[in-house]
Amino acid sequence: MNAIPWLTLLWVVPAIGAVVILMLPPRLRVVAKWAALATSVGVLALAIVLAVRFDPGGDQYQFVESRSWIPAFGTRYELGIDGIALALVVLTAVLLPLLLLAGWNDADADRRRATHRYVALMLLVEAMVMVSFTALDIFLFYIFFEAMLIPMYFLIAGFGAAEQAPGQRSRAAVKFLLYNLAGGLVMLAAVIGLYVVTADQGGGTFDFREIVSAVSSGSLDIDPTVGKALFLGFMFAFAVKAPLWPLHTWLPDAAVQATPAGAVLMMAVVDKVGTFAMLRYCVQLFPDATRYFTPLIVTLAVIGIIYGAILAIGQTDLMRLIAYTSISHFGFIILGIFALTSQGQSGSTLYMVNHGIATAALMLIAGFLVSRRGSRAIADFGGVQKVAPLLAGTFLVAGLATLSLPGLGPFVSEFLVLIGTFTRYPVAAVCASVALVLAAIYVLWMYQRVMTGPVNKGTERLTDLHGREMLVVAPLLALLLALGIYPAPVLDVIDPAVGHTLTVIDERDPAPAVAEPDGGDR
Repeated sequence: MNAIPWLTLLWVVPAIGAVVILMLPPRLRVVAKWAALATSVGVLALAIVLAVRFDPGGDQYQFVESRSWIPAFGTRYELGIDGIALALVVLTAVLLPLLLLAGWNDADADRRRATHRYVALMLLVEAMVMVSFTALDIFLFYIFFEAMLIPMYFLIAGFGAAEQAPGQRSRAAVKFLLYNLAGGLVMLAAVIGLYVVTADQGGGTFDFREIVSAVSSGSLDIDPTVGKALFLGFMFAFAVKAPLWPLHTWLPDAAVQATPAGAVLMMAVVDKVGTFAMLRYCVQLFPDATRYFTPLIVTLAVIGIIYGAILAIGQTDLMRLIAYTSISHFGFIILGIFALTSQGQSGSTLYMVNHGIATAALMLIAGFLVSRRGSRAIADFGGVQKVAPLLAGTFLVAGLATLSLPGLGPFVSEFLVLIGTFTRYPVAAVCASVALVLAAIYVLWMYQRVMTGPVNKGTERLTDLHGREMLVVAPLLALLLALGIYPAPVLDVIDPAVGHTLTVIDERDPAPAVAEPDGGDR
């Protein structure tokens, strides 16, 4: 037990910050924004402390906190992080201050909006995501997995993109909520079912580590049919959140209707809870069911990769195009997870981090551009690089990161995913590689239409990035470059956790084929 409850502080600080901000007088808008920014920086400092103190060669779960919560149900307040969770905790902590800076004036455009509520909701989402990444009790995870939908709903419905009608925002928010609530209700049935299984064979518990240990050792015998049903219950909820094709249809609408900062919070942070949970809960709790359903999930992931890329090419709305790229990228993440290889799962975890940074950069820069022009239609732009070269240059770098250009972070993670998949599912890896060409098409064609050519009418008045916007963009581009050149520090933290996951489910990387002297393989 740690003397300092670091993981509790990680979510309590933003939660308390949100409450304090809501209590400030309405006239103190600027104070509310600075208070939110200071709170998010405090959370970032806590995350840095955790990263520095974390020992990749130490215990699997570190900074563990365990206290009695609901003894009658075998539920505890239990937190802990491994290398995978740590990477996503740091990603969340890094992005929140930048999102608050990027959306500094989002809630001020309409006097009817409350700046206090906007920044408080952002902090509440951060708090709930932090609990989801660190929870070691399945019931505790479920509560916050569902609870984060509430502040996210209000961020979309109440503080959407300024150029959108409130009715459109409300419809997108309701669609987001209904899809995710449906997934959560199915998961609740699976959570209860898992508790019943553990109760029938000893004492009912929601302790993740205890259940995984029992499954791994064979002391918890789950009927194969029941195991498959429970796996599907968990997987359905996570596939909606991620999202996995064909459960993705809520994402483009929600991303377009939200503010750019809100859309990034949803796609780069909240949706990562889904892919993280696949790797932690689906794979480790139900290894046999995972192997059974892997061919289906790999197929759906490949479809999502190609589908998202093709639809991105056909978009005429700048923000919707970026939203569809995320569907393709989530397909890569899920593909790597269910390849069940060390390269695939390490690549997927690194992809979660790189996708969060690259999507944040591209979406926020596009948001700066749209706010200047007052339109999301690609046809309304043209020649931007002549009037705003800094904006165009940073947009190009973010776009190149999205298409996984070598030297930028996403390339390393995508390369690892494809290698890890190829060793076990070569056809799937080859099909997924088609998206590399498609990504070049949608990114470069988007850049050509928006940034190059003659200056379009209405574009000549655009201004370049100013100080606050550069303060948002520069760290994101620096991180993309650093992770593209030297990803080892992150992989050194991730790899032991991935190795533990594969050991728990008794999976090993496929042995490479060795050519015989006569040309045969053995």
